[in-house]
Amino acid sequence: MQNCDKIMEMAKVKYNSNRERFINVAEARTQAILEKIRILGNCSNKTLYDYSPEEIDRIFRAIQEQLTQTKAKFAKKENIKFEL
Repeated sequence: MQNCDKIMEMAKVKYNSNRERFINVAEARTQAILEKIRILGNCSNKTLYDYSPEEIDRIFRAIQEQLTQTKAKFAKKENIKFEL
């Protein structure tokens, strides 16, 4: 029984380590993305930049598509059962 407890404790340490790693990396990457989006907003200054509404739509469609694809990676994947 002690071996089982030791293995369970080791698994918790690994989980905590992975959890801490996720939190650290995800927070840093999210903050970097938010900063880049904020900086992109600086391009809205019409006295410094010339752009069309279509170009703005293309930019935000590309961002939205990437967000959708990335969010899907976090979604729970179901095992698909193959049948003939």
